Amino acid sequence: MEIKKIGVLGAGVMGSGIAQVAAQSGFEVMMRDIADEFVQKGLKNIEASLSKGVEKGKVTPEEKEAALGRIKGTTVLEDLKDVDFVIEAVIEDLELKKKVFKEMDELTRSEVILATNTSSMSITEIAASTSRPDKVVGMHFFNPVPLMRLVEVIKGLETSDETVDVTWGLAERLGKTPVLVKKDTPGFIVNRIMMPQLMEAIRIYEEGIASMEDIDKAVKLGLNYPMGPFELMDLTGLDISYFVNEYFRKELPQELKHVTPHALKAKVRAGKLGRKTGEGWYKY
Repeated sequence: MEIKKIGVLGAGVMGSGIAQVAAQSGFEVMMRDIADEFVQKGLKNIEASLSKGVEKGKVTPEEKEAALGRIKGTTVLEDLKDVDFVIEAVIEDLELKKKVFKEMDELTRSEVILATNTSSMSITEIAASTSRPDKVVGMHFFNPVPLMRLVEVIKGLETSDETVDVTWGLAERLGKTPVLVKKDTPGFIVNRIMMPQLMEAIRIYEEGIASMEDIDKAVKLGLNYPMGPFELMDLTGLDISYFVNEYFRKELPQELKHVTPHALKAKVRAGKLGRKTGEGWYKY
């Protein structure tokens, strides 16, 4: 099946980033969210990102306009009925994802692959909400999507090899480098390695061993990471770190590394989620 039109569910940071990359790669894109204010914010983010590309000489003004012309925003789910491939990028709420997949299963053609951008949750459980578990796959992009080259392609228990091959090929057409996660396990590759590091950084801060600034500095200079753990959490959202780690705590062996530190819980409860709210570990 030829993929010409991609449906993206969610117009947030990840959804809009995926929509942008798809449009820049020549695909028609239908980006849907539950409220028009979210759709418009997503479209504005895409326009701003492309404009920055023009300023840096990485995108021509003509390429920018062509990409924007390929993206349509909507709040109407039925507008995605004719898409050739679906990428879901709603919030990390398993029940919500299952609901969305059930709806897309009923709406789209039977041969259409339904991919989830979940960073950690069970592909198999999401797939069970559909009548086509062989065509449900994980396609995990990284933030910011236009800049980060990696895509994790994750097999659920019933995901077919054909579905994996098509998804792998699409990732390459989007200019990404895919890696295959052969077992559907919480966190896949990157987050399984990264989350314990983030939680340990918070504990070092909580215990008064070092300041946030010095922890970030030590990780950047000592491990050669581009960002420190607190800077990274502020960029991606403290709520994401919280939800993912709580999921790990439930699904993985009960070890200290999967217990969410109090400082992170307190920030999330206070609505201090990072750059998107103006304050997280740092103020913006």
